[in-house]
Amino acid sequence: MSRRFGSPTGARKNNFTKPLLAALLALLLGACAHTGGPGEAGNVDPIEPFNRAMFKFNDKVDRAVVKPLAKGYKKVVPAGIRKRVGNFFFNLGEPTTIINDVLQGKLPQAGHDFSRFAINTTIGVLGFFDVGTQIGLERHKEDFGQTFSVWGIARGPYLVLPLWGPSTLTDGIGLIPAVLYTDPRTAIQDAETTYILIGTSAVDARARLLGASKLAELQLDRYIFLRETYLQRRLQLVHDGDPPLDDAWE
Repeated sequence: MSRRFGSPTGARKNNFTKPLLAALLALLLGACAHTGGPGEAGNVDPIEPFNRAMFKFNDKVDRAVVKPLAKGYKKVVPAGIRKRVGNFFFNLGEPTTIINDVLQGKLPQAGHDFSRFAINTTIGVLGFFDVGTQIGLERHKEDFGQTFSVWGIARGPYLVLPLWGPSTLTDGIGLIPAVLYTDPRTAIQDAETTYILIGTSAVDARARLLGASKLAELQLDRYIFLRETYLQRRLQLVHDGDPPLDDAWE
């Protein structure tokens, strides 16, 4: 009997992913119900009351748990080690990028990113050392939400996901194949290891954003600032840094 279907470790892995995906699907279906349609032309946030409530929830969790952990992590862990940890987690994201390179028809970039991943995983010791960048193989960022946009699928309304934060309906749906198939953190056949990796990557990412959060604190409406920042960033990623002037969220 295979490990995936018959072993205790496989069961622990399934016990992690199934509730996660069920909760995500329920939230996305709820967002569809709240939206009730495309909304007014140019309205990127037809479910703003729901999103603001979720934003407040995420903010409370961040201030109570994640931000203090990130500050402690940054204070205790030397910058050089934090950089290696960040490299490791960036490297874990490379399989998702490579697969979406292919799905978007960016075959030369797929070869570039595969070479980068192979070099960093081997010579770079599981990605802790970013050898790829040192030899001219720069990092790219592709995901399923970007792929759906490249395919012409409407990106949908802005959506704030619990604990995850800013997203859109289509970007949220794009998280499902990532969790199921391309994220090494959830592919590991051990739930405890998955929890540790996800928790550590969240704290590491939050530590890198401590400076940016200070800028957000200066805004009159942090919700709008973060929404517009996210949407503009997504446009840049979808269009490889050169979005057309007539592009808009649909």
